[in-house]
Amino acid sequence: MQGKNSFFMKSNILKIVLAVVVVVLGYLLYSSIMKPIRFQEELDARNLQIVNKLKDIRTAENFFKQFHNRYTSNYDSLFDFLKTGKIPVVKMVADPTDTTFTRSITDTIGFIPIADSLYSKRPDFKMEDMAIIPFSEGRRFEIKTDKIDKGGVIVSVMEILVPYEYYLHDLDKQDVINLSERMKGINKFPGLKMGSLTEASVDGNWE
Repeated sequence: MQGKNSFFMKSNILKIVLAVVVVVLGYLLYSSIMKPIRFQEELDARNLQIVNKLKDIRTAENFFKQFHNRYTSNYDSLFDFLKTGKIPVVKMVADPTDTTFTRSITDTIGFIPIADSLYSKRPDFKMEDMAIIPFSEGRRFEIKTDKIDKGGVIVSVMEILVPYEYYLHDLDKQDVINLSERMKGINKFPGLKMGSLTEASVDGNWE
């Protein structure tokens, strides 16, 4: 009788051990499946925030270029321009010299600050934060500018590079290395990139 009880006890212990092993293996399998998915989700979320800031910088730089015929790498100059620069407010009116009443002309009715035209509908927007790379512990976007000759015409160009290691430093190091190597393997910049110092383009590599 005692031997029989001992057998059942060992059998139950074995079942418990097997159940624990199954649970652990299931968890490890689930984790191995979810790990790259979670990494990609976090990458996408961070990319989105950074892209939005890069678009803000691009818009501001394009306004600056309209007035100064060049881009600027200096945030103080850029922010001062946004705060003090003004753009005309125009409306379409009938051409007073047109007796057929079919032509119209634009009439400037006033001026508004550039910052108001860009950010008045974004009450939480802080201009100085535009320069900070999200998730980078305070690192700033580095704006590089230059002038190049394109077909005999001198044009202003700009470029911003944001390597993965700037904003993924707190994620799994090997995952970040693998991602960077994959991008390099297909001749793409390992991170986010906007503009170019060799082409007259301010497109982003996410577009």
